[in-house]
Amino acid sequence: MTEMVYGTAPVQGGEPVLPKWWRTVDTWTLSFILILFGIGILLGLAASPPLAERNGLDPFHYVGRQAFFGGLALVAMFLTSLMSPVMVRRLAVIGFLGAFVALALLPVLGTDFGKGAVRWYSLGFASVQPSEFLKPAFMIVAAWMMAASEEVGGPPGKLWSFALAVAIVLMLAMQPDFGQACLVLFGWGVMYFVAGAPMLLLIGMAGAVIFAGTIAYENSEHFARRIDGFLSPEVDPNTQLGYATNAIQEGGFFGVGVGEGQVKWSLPDAHTDFIIAVAAEEYGLVLVICIIVLYAAIVLRSLQRLTRERDPFIRLAGTGLACMFGVQAMINMGVAVRLLPAKGMTLPFVSYGGSSLIAGGIAVGMLLAFTRSRPQGEIGDILRGRFR
Repeated sequence: MTEMVYGTAPVQGGEPVLPKWWRTVDTWTLSFILILFGIGILLGLAASPPLAERNGLDPFHYVGRQAFFGGLALVAMFLTSLMSPVMVRRLAVIGFLGAFVALALLPVLGTDFGKGAVRWYSLGFASVQPSEFLKPAFMIVAAWMMAASEEVGGPPGKLWSFALAVAIVLMLAMQPDFGQACLVLFGWGVMYFVAGAPMLLLIGMAGAVIFAGTIAYENSEHFARRIDGFLSPEVDPNTQLGYATNAIQEGGFFGVGVGEGQVKWSLPDAHTDFIIAVAAEEYGLVLVICIIVLYAAIVLRSLQRLTRERDPFIRLAGTGLACMFGVQAMINMGVAVRLLPAKGMTLPFVSYGGSSLIAGGIAVGMLLAFTRSRPQGEIGDILRGRFR
C-alpha cells in the first residue's frame, strides 16, 4: 500500500566495477608487471632481429609477435584480476581439465620442433605449450583441495592433490621437461607446507626427489647431458651456457652499449631462455639488478598481503602462485649464470613466447584477484580472539 501511495524506493547501485577494482587491487604489483613487460619489449628489440634475419623475416617480426601476445596477456591479466576468488576457482578447474587432457595427449599429437622434447602443439601460425597453462590452474585446484581437507568432515584433499601432482610430474618427465616438473612439485610443496605439512614428510619428499633424479640421470640421456654439462669444471665456449657466461662477463657493470652486444648473434635462444644474458651484456649489472628487484618485490608484496587473508583457500592458492612465479624467474636467471643446470624455462613477462606470456598473464591476474583488499579482520585478530 505504501508503494502505491509514495512509489517504490530507488535501488541504490553498488560501487562501479572499475573504480572498485582500482581501489582494491595491488597497484604496486600491477606497476611492476607492466615495467617487466616493457623491459621484455626493450630486450626483444635487441635479441630478436638476428633470429629474424636467420629465418628470412622482417627484423622486428618477433618483437611484433611479442607485443601482440603480451597485449593478450595483459588483457587476460586484467580480466582475471576483476574476478572474485570463487570465479577464479571455477575458471581454474575448467582450465585444469583442458590442460591436463592436452598434456596427456602430447605424446600422440604433440611436436618437439627439433628440440628433443615433445612439449608443444603446432597450430601452424603459432604453438601452444599445455604445461604453461596447467601450472597456475593446478595451483588453484590443489589449494582448493587442501583447504577443503581442513573442514570438519572434509575430503582427503591433501592426498588427492598429491596424487594429481605426481601424475603431472610423471607426464612432464616423459616429455622430458624436468624443469616444469620441478616447478610444479615445488609449488605444491610450498602450499602443503603452509597448510601444515609435517617436516618429516617434507624431508621424505626431498629424499624421493633426489632418488628420482638419480634414476633419471641413469636412464635419460637428455637429463644426464645437462647435468654433466653443469658439473663440468670447464664451460665449452661454443655451447649456449658458454656464450651466455661470456656475455655476462663482457657486460660488466654498465654494459657494452645498446645494440652493441654480440651474444644475440650466437645464441639460438637469446630471445627466450637466455634473454638475461642479452640484458647483462648490453645494459650491464644495473639492469639485471633492477629485474631481480622487480621479481622480488612482486613476490614479497603478494605474500605480505596474503598474510591478512582469513580464507585458507585464498592464502594457499596465492602463496603457490607467488612462489611459483618467483622461482621460475630464479631458475631462468640461475641457468644463465650457471648456478643451475639448463632447464629450458622462460623469464616471466620478459622472454619471448606466446604460451608463457598469456599463461603468465592469467597466473598474475589470479594472484592480483587473490591479493585484492577485502572487508575483513586481520587474521591475527581472529587468532587472538580464539585464545581469549
